[in-house]
Amino acid sequence: MTLLEINNLKYYVKDRLLFDIEHIQIENHDRIGLVGRNGSGKTTLLEILAGTREISEGTIDSQATKELLPQLKNTNTTKSGGEVTQEYINHSIARKTDILLADEPTTNLDTEHIEKLEKQLARWQGALIIVSHDRTFLDSLCTSIWELDNEMITEFKGNYSDYIAQKKLAIKSQENAYEQYVNKKKQLENALQLKEQKAQRATKKPKNVSASEASITGARPYFAKKQKKLNQAAKAIETRIEKLDAVEKVKEAPPIKMVLPNEEKFKGRIVVRAESLAGKINERILWNPISFHIKGGDKVGIIGKNGVGKSTLIKKIINNEASISISPAMKAGYFSQNLDVLDLNKSILENVSSTSKQDETLIRTVLARLHFYREDVYKKVEVLSGGERVKVAFAKLFVCDINTLILDEPTNFLDIEAVEALEDLLANYQGTIFLVSHDRRFIATIANRIMSIENQELKLFEGTYEAYKTYVPQEEPDPAEEELLRIETKITEVLSKLSFEKSAELDEEFQLLLAKKKKLKE
Repeated sequence: MTLLEINNLKYYVKDRLLFDIEHIQIENHDRIGLVGRNGSGKTTLLEILAGTREISEGTIDSQATKELLPQLKNTNTTKSGGEVTQEYINHSIARKTDILLADEPTTNLDTEHIEKLEKQLARWQGALIIVSHDRTFLDSLCTSIWELDNEMITEFKGNYSDYIAQKKLAIKSQENAYEQYVNKKKQLENALQLKEQKAQRATKKPKNVSASEASITGARPYFAKKQKKLNQAAKAIETRIEKLDAVEKVKEAPPIKMVLPNEEKFKGRIVVRAESLAGKINERILWNPISFHIKGGDKVGIIGKNGVGKSTLIKKIINNEASISISPAMKAGYFSQNLDVLDLNKSILENVSSTSKQDETLIRTVLARLHFYREDVYKKVEVLSGGERVKVAFAKLFVCDINTLILDEPTNFLDIEAVEALEDLLANYQGTIFLVSHDRRFIATIANRIMSIENQELKLFEGTYEAYKTYVPQEEPDPAEEELLRIETKITEVLSKLSFEKSAELDEEFQLLLAKKKKLKE
């Protein structure tokens, strides 16, 4: 059953056309993920679908009830961000409308509550339209993806991973089409060159024809006619070249090879050593004392519920507390959502370059990876959106003279495209990373060690996030069962000997073993 249908939708923000959507519709039980860059209009479109914003042109046909779960929530409260988000979610779900429009519903939620929300929404009986930068969340719930780009919506069947696979297939198809285009063009250009060479030779006396023969009446017109035909053939080839459908080459991201300080001294060596490190705020215990070490080049994902002490842990490392030893070779930089490091009156390039020893080519390559292309780098920071400023602040840290990145929730306020760009940079970073994040795919892509804080225990897992999630700890062996097994093995050996020879000593040993076995069983 169709719950909502839109035709010929146009929406303007002042003179700018934000949407030009020919047709979209929402069916009962649809599970739609709405994706697009920051500023593409995802929130505005949700408000239009919810009926809280008027359109400029077009028609909306719907009798369905709708509920909008907003991105910006009431913060005039003593409750935590996670508690506020959960209250909004519970209220919206309780209304049981036909269509639920959720704008970044995982904001401020930790992993446990995100997974709880996934289960809640999986049971939702109506249609769902979700805006989220959490790709695992979209994979878990969505059966189709709406991509909002260049004022239009393109629909892709499947979840977010299916959408990415289709995009990659389209890129591969374009690469193949470009290769065929280049080969065909080269083939025609070679043929054209050959025809032009033949045409030039057509009026010359052939090598096997004498001068007297060449001067015979009719010989010259014959060669002129031949040249004309060759010129016509060359012109036809030129036309074919002009009519070829040009295919653009797929842009390849240039590799980033950064020069990190003290690279030889810290790579693979212990750079952080904790001895009996305890976590405590006033009288509240966050985690009991633990010892661990981190090597240069490790990428450590720090996970746990809100309030368990993740940020406390990284601050202890930054402040080099008494229980922590830091190698002199380690040079760390800290990233949080504090954007005071940026000078609003300076350009993107000036901000990022001011604290870097890397050359401008590499800096511009890093900025391009974060989608600041060509002339974009000369924009002043004051005109950038919040998400764009976060990217500039990260780029500034990334190219600093450091070899260790300490990142506290770096993906907040970023769209999926920016998250994936950040992810790509960090996955290929040769230095050490400490990463606090509730974005499961982000952690899974980057981290090769997992530090978890749970039930007042801090544990370091040697392996990826996927391995951590599927790890089943083996139970410690029971000493009594091990002793019983050893005694039973010994009894078997003594019985074997007694079958060949009778001996008072063996019989006494046998009786003693039986007594021990009985006692253990009791």
